[in-house]
Amino acid sequence: MAFFDLPAFDNHEQVSFFTDEATGLKSIVAIHDTTLGPAVGGCRMWNYASDQEALIDVLRLARGMTYKNAIAGLKMGGGKSIIIGDAKTDKTPELFRAFGRAIHTLGGRYYSAEDVGVTTADIMYANEQTPYMAGLEGKSGDPSPFTALGTYLGIKAAVKYQLGKDSLAGIKVAIQGLGHVGYYLCKHLHHAGAKLIVTDLNQQSLARVATEFNAKVVGLNEIYSQDVDVYAPCALGATINDQTLELFKASIIAGCANNQLAETRHGEILRTKGILFAPDYVINAGGIINVSFDDDYDKQKSTEKVEKIYDTLTNIFNMASDKNTQTDKIADQLARDIIVSKKAQLTKTS
Repeated sequence: MAFFDLPAFDNHEQVSFFTDEATGLKSIVAIHDTTLGPAVGGCRMWNYASDQEALIDVLRLARGMTYKNAIAGLKMGGGKSIIIGDAKTDKTPELFRAFGRAIHTLGGRYYSAEDVGVTTADIMYANEQTPYMAGLEGKSGDPSPFTALGTYLGIKAAVKYQLGKDSLAGIKVAIQGLGHVGYYLCKHLHHAGAKLIVTDLNQQSLARVATEFNAKVVGLNEIYSQDVDVYAPCALGATINDQTLELFKASIIAGCANNQLAETRHGEILRTKGILFAPDYVINAGGIINVSFDDDYDKQKSTEKVEKIYDTLTNIFNMASDKNTQTDKIADQLARDIIVSKKAQLTKTS
């Protein structure tokens, strides 16, 4: 399939491929839109099955960052980067220094940060080679707790809207993925009195969450069919697809994973089934909101801005109901409207 014919290609401004023979670096950077400011989005390290799978993932993630940053009210465009490799075996400081040198060639059009398979420590190695890194230690740091906070508040908003309940006490939540964000989300939900059912590839993570938060552990493929109120996807994307849609018993889908819908049409299927979907790039914006305070970090101001995710989602739910359409389409349109308005403003002043 030709590059420009890929469904994931959305008139991205720039897509760059980087390799470094000495360190084994194989990286793709996608800059989707810089209307609102320099593109900002994390770097994901993953052992992709193919180069095309990696390309499609970074294209989709970059577009999601554009919309995420727009709806969060940030002066940032959208971009994303990926490193092809096994984060458990292929990571080295030199690999991330090489990544930093690659990012530096983009001249500040894109700022990277941590994401799946990448830590703030890795980003600090890259930062030795370029200033175009965000979420740095000593500044905003690890964004995971803020992503989890925003997701928790988004779940509260969804439960209030869909079930009419102000409290999460007794609410059953199935959580797929117990990485940094998933763990912190479990912590918030447990303290709020929710009952947790969890799954993950990592047995240590499962044991930890089961012990600390009295969570029930189920198999990877069993998580979709659990009799719960909320399904919270917190691993990789596309877990809402033709196969899983037949299994869901939850009335709410609200989690911190990116690109949860395999295809846009799956959002419409959720709507017709009466399942409320919290658009992923809205509910999981807490991390990038925290990163946006990097230059003059203020935890209280960051937290206050993350807390607005509750009201933003409630507004999207109401608009979708009023227009009898799917929530992700409403979110997309809100983001596009912000970008179009900014482009008009820039044209007027130029």
